[in-house]
Formats: sequence, structure tokens, C-alpha cells
Amino acid sequence: MIKIICIGKLKENYLKELTNDYLKRINKYHKLEIVELKDSNVNEETKEILKVLNKNDYIISLCIEGLELSTIELKDKINNLLLTGNSNITFLIGGSDGLSEEIKKLSNEKISFSKLTFPHGLFRGILLEQIYRVFKILNNESYHK
Repeated sequence: MIKIICIGKLKENYLKELTNDYLKRINKYHKLEIVELKDSNVNEETKEILKVLNKNDYIISLCIEGLELSTIELKDKINNLLLTGNSNITFLIGGSDGLSEEIKKLSNEKISFSKLTFPHGLFRGILLEQIYRVFKILNNESYHK
């Protein structure tokens, strides 16, 4: 399973619609779950993240200092993790203060989509779009350019 743990709930309808659309698309290929946690301070957010992580999660923190990947590199990473089948792929999207150092140290790896800062709700949509693109490529279906 792929899990996305997000700090904060979506408030804007257009972001909810975007998220729901990509959830439907992705779930045709693979089970994906979004876990929304309360927006608070970074210490409280860390406690809440730790409560929902599982021992068998392969944790990918999404943070600015992470490794930047191309879509094809992300596809290879997700495909390799799915093929091993030993763990859930768990993406973490932090709150307005980002992810704590404690969470980053627990992570199997850190990935950055850009040096830019994105609104959290919009970034959730960007991540979902990339996961959808990965599955389209893996299934040799037209979409990716």
C-alpha cells in the first residue's frame, strides 16, 4: 500500500476535488490512503506522525533538503519498493514549519520536488499527480510526456 501522511486538512474545494480525482485514478492501479493529521506546532505534529507510522513503513520525507528526482527516477523507486513488497510506501508532508529532525532521521530517505516552497494542499495534488503518472508509465499507458 502507498500511504500519504499530511499535516492539515484541505479547506479549498478545488483542492479536495483534485485530490479525490487522483485518488480514484490511482486506486485503479494500487491502494493509496491519505491520513490527515491536525495542524499544530512541530512537536505536536511529530507526536501525531509517530502514532500513525508502522514498523513496516518505508518512510519518505518530502522536504526541501531531500534528493531531487525525475519522474522516471521516482517511477523506478516506487516500482522497486513495490516489487520487494516488504513494506508500505509512506510519504510524509509536514506542516507549515516542515518536518522535525526526529521524523527526518526516522525516514528511509528524503525527497525534494523543488527548492521552491509550495502550499501544502497544492503540494498534495502535485504528489498525487506524480504517483498517478508513475502508474501510467509502469502500465505502458499514454499520459506521460
